[in-house]
Amino acid sequence: MARKRLTPFSKILIVAAIIAGVYFLLNKLRDPKVKEKINEVTATTSKSKDGYKDVINVGVVTWGGYAGGQYFNKGFDANTNSRFFKDYGFKVKFKVIDDFDASRDAFKNGDIDLMWATIDAFPTEVEGLSQYQPQVVFQADWSRGGDAIVSRRGINKVSDLKGKKIAVAPMTPSHSFLIWLLEAGDISPKDVKLVQVPSAIDAADAFKSGTVDAAVVWSPDDADCVSKVAGARVLESTKNATHIIADVFVAKKEFVEKNKQQLRDLYEGWMIGASELNGSDAKKKEAAKILAEGLSQPEDFCYDAINNVRLATHGDNQNFYGLNQNYNGVTGEDLYNKMKVKYNDLGFSTSGAKSWRLLSTKDLVSKTTSLTGANHFGEKEKEFTAVNEQLAKKESLSSKKVSISFNTGQYKLTENAKQLIDIQFTAIAKAFANARIRIEGNTDNVGGRSSNIALSKRRAKSVAEYLISEHHMPKNRFIIVGNGPDKPVAGCERNQNSECKARNRRTDFELVVD
Repeated sequence: MARKRLTPFSKILIVAAIIAGVYFLLNKLRDPKVKEKINEVTATTSKSKDGYKDVINVGVVTWGGYAGGQYFNKGFDANTNSRFFKDYGFKVKFKVIDDFDASRDAFKNGDIDLMWATIDAFPTEVEGLSQYQPQVVFQADWSRGGDAIVSRRGINKVSDLKGKKIAVAPMTPSHSFLIWLLEAGDISPKDVKLVQVPSAIDAADAFKSGTVDAAVVWSPDDADCVSKVAGARVLESTKNATHIIADVFVAKKEFVEKNKQQLRDLYEGWMIGASELNGSDAKKKEAAKILAEGLSQPEDFCYDAINNVRLATHGDNQNFYGLNQNYNGVTGEDLYNKMKVKYNDLGFSTSGAKSWRLLSTKDLVSKTTSLTGANHFGEKEKEFTAVNEQLAKKESLSSKKVSISFNTGQYKLTENAKQLIDIQFTAIAKAFANARIRIEGNTDNVGGRSSNIALSKRRAKSVAEYLISEHHMPKNRFIIVGNGPDKPVAGCERNQNSECKARNRRTDFELVVD
């Protein structure tokens, strides 16, 4: 049987059909939806043997401190452009749940795998979550200006808050911040009139309405309050109160045990994202666009929100979990334990709050060894300039009186005096790490005035030297003043009895903002 040969025209048609098919296929491959599907199948196949969840759901609020993860994810929705997906083979979805109770319900019923929390306020809710065995898996940020206290005209320092109405959302980071600030100013929460509101947003509204004298608010509501209330000011913010509000993520113990490697990958990617943002303003602006879409907020709002936090790096997490023996700052355990006591003393029962050791999971941090280099180091402490005359005389934000006993004519600290400093002031000094500390020595009127002034200055200096040597605080942070008998406490101006003399032999610790 004779073979039929293709005509030249037929060959041209076949070649044209092949080219058209290839062109069609290439165009299809360029289609984002097709590329996404191919990537999804490839990655899912490669990771399925590891038992990874397809999507990790993370519950967040409208806050800039989660930008490291959202930037690394390239959005809030689960997507295949995400670096989590490309580098680790799973997707991440950020669910914005600003209502506190709704976020906790979502955690309990499994709608979210990781839940936001702040360590300072967490002791108040641990008991209610006990059946889920919550585990603090990593730190996301420290608030650095995101929280602030605004006050009306005439309230210029913490002591001016005495007897005033203050709007605050109870058992929240706002409440924690207020508790710390009042303690730094030697004021008890019982000395002020707390006006409880549902949230920091409501606190700002109460302040602008004129129904309260001060309010604990979020940024940028602090600027809005100052612009709309004549004579108002930001009394203090977490720009100086650097180590009070720490955002963390919490997971159920069962989830942690079933997904250890996947959580380590999530942590690693998140920390890479945070380190990139910390080192680049351009990338912060890129992240602000992502947050603007995910939070339905203007880009400038989101950019400011990112700049109002310290995005925690791997080194910061090592410090937070007490894994760095050379770190002398505030750890998660320090903050959790202190606030557990503080809230309990205020009548918010924390007796059911388990110990930090049972609540915290260090594995994600301790077993991550790939994050090396300066961009992953912990945050450096503030470098203070040398004290000048203007700083020495600047009005303080707050004053904490501590009665330190010295032997007659002596200025060296006893072991009991060191313990007293640590109990009553060291934690405050570490929490307000960006504020200067003025230490004022005071005496009674026994002896000559000039000798008492010299002695009181040596006593103040010995306190500073203890904090420098024992707690490694920067030398330039301290302003040393010797008042001698010139600043007696109110009611004891004449040193009229032994009790008054004892009260006047004191050391005042003042926070001074640069």
